[in-house]
Amino acid sequence: MNDVLAVSGLKRSFTQGEETIHVLRGVELTVAEGEIVALLGPSGSGKSTLLQAVGLLEGGFEGSIRIAGEETARLDADGRTRVRRDSLGFVYQFHHLLPDFDAQENVVLPQLIRGARTDVAQERAAALLAALGLRRRLTHRPSQLSGGEQQRVAVARALANRPALVLADEPTGNLDEATANIVLAQFLDLVRGEGSAALVATHNERLAAKMDRTVRLHDGVLES
Repeated sequence: MNDVLAVSGLKRSFTQGEETIHVLRGVELTVAEGEIVALLGPSGSGKSTLLQAVGLLEGGFEGSIRIAGEETARLDADGRTRVRRDSLGFVYQFHHLLPDFDAQENVVLPQLIRGARTDVAQERAAALLAALGLRRRLTHRPSQLSGGEQQRVAVARALANRPALVLADEPTGNLDEATANIVLAQFLDLVRGEGSAALVATHNERLAAKMDRTVRLHDGVLES
């Protein structure tokens, strides 16, 4: 089985006044095709910094990040945008849906940006939302949806372009426990059904136990 993500020697430091803060200290990580990995660590441990690096959302990192076999360190801004569009999906703690678009349109839009036909994108969006229990909510705008429903739309949007790797940063952290359990179960089922891999940052041991493997971020390095 091939690795969809291979991180080697990843470092990130910040300077505050005369002090240098080392957030990542040579992280080594692989995620295989179809594997769901929990990234466990307390708040402030650097989980989001690691996801931002892997998601090619921020510069200033040292080391190697290979996504779907491609070394990203050599890419320019257009190349990084291409990898994010074609190989990655993102789910955040807050849904970040477009408020003026309904649920289906929010899932259609990233497909259109990638060049899909409108009818194909609409069919794909409807199928993903139906799989998440939102068949009757396609034309509802975010303000008309509950928090759990909004996060389900965000999950569908992340998977719309069939990414090789989904990056999720505390994807149920803004939900009550009962809703979080439902949304996480649906997220895991859908990711597995789509054949994508996922790296899911969480501080919740119980949720992490539902994934294929857990790695822990401690003092800037990962421990299995």
